[in-house]
Amino acid sequence: MIQTVEAIVDECGVVRLLEPLHLARRHRAFLTVLADEPAADHEAALLSEASLAQDWLRPEEDAAWAHLQQAR
Repeated sequence: MIQTVEAIVDECGVVRLLEPLHLARRHRAFLTVLADEPAADHEAALLSEASLAQDWLRPEEDAAWAHLQQAR
């Protein structure tokens, strides 16, 4: 199961989780460093892009929007 938790990374690279994380065993993890001051609208858009693409990139969506994509 994939879990996402918020953390703070200091200048030395020390990671401090902002909430407890309980795991039964060791796991690999990826860390994405975000901007200091989150631009809520931009950051949310970037984080949701992959999830929304699953809906957008379907033949049904192409058919629904075809009338707006006429050749120029």
